[in-house]
Amino acid sequence: MNAQHIMERSASGVAVEVVAETGSTNADLLARAPALSAPLLLIAEHQSAGRGRAGRSWLSRPGDSLTFSLAWRFEGGLQQLTGLPLAVGVALAETLGRLGQPVELKWPNDVLKDGDKLAGILVETQPGKIGATWAIVGIGLNLVMPDALEQRIGRAVAAVPWLARMDRDTLMAALLDGLADALAGFARQGFAAFAARWNLLHGYQGQPVTILDRGEVLHEGLAAGVDDAGRLLLDTAHGRIAVVAGDVSLRVKA
Repeated sequence: MNAQHIMERSASGVAVEVVAETGSTNADLLARAPALSAPLLLIAEHQSAGRGRAGRSWLSRPGDSLTFSLAWRFEGGLQQLTGLPLAVGVALAETLGRLGQPVELKWPNDVLKDGDKLAGILVETQPGKIGATWAIVGIGLNLVMPDALEQRIGRAVAAVPWLARMDRDTLMAALLDGLADALAGFARQGFAAFAARWNLLHGYQGQPVTILDRGEVLHEGLAAGVDDAGRLLLDTAHGRIAVVAGDVSLRVKA
């Protein structure tokens, strides 16, 4: 990919850097955040130590996925960023939909295609100057999924071969524009402006699900979307509850 071409095709005005390989674009931007003065998109042709949520690894082969991180400065502390990973999911899903690839969302931070994981989102933070906070939004998006890599991952994983044939710089510019627009809107209005849009894309609406914490069942019930704070609403045998993301995970109940 070519950083200059991406910036020329993007309306966001965000600076772009492309590297052939790095351990983790999120780790790189976390280290650089204190010195940044404006948003920055860092793209790696290959990540050798990509990370997912809760310390999980993100496995990929060079050229088969998009792996990138966007550093964005928010005024205020961490409490201002509640629901940000879900808003990023909305931005990704809506952009992919505009590109002809309809997808769904899984709480709290996965993008699904035909029920399998297509993209993952990892948001990490770094204090900035004068009370600001840098959010590092890391995304891994599968374009092609070889059988051998899927076996290493150990579960069914989605891919979008139609988008894999698209010019990568143009695709990356479209994703950047969607993300930049969403992050600017989130800074103004918080997650409340995204809740209804997230619920329209909810892949498990009305389905029985289980909430797990380190393998232990915390809750069971019917998934009922998210509230304005990004909490999952779950209709249980004892009434509706709201689940905070934290390190819990969601599974479809067999």
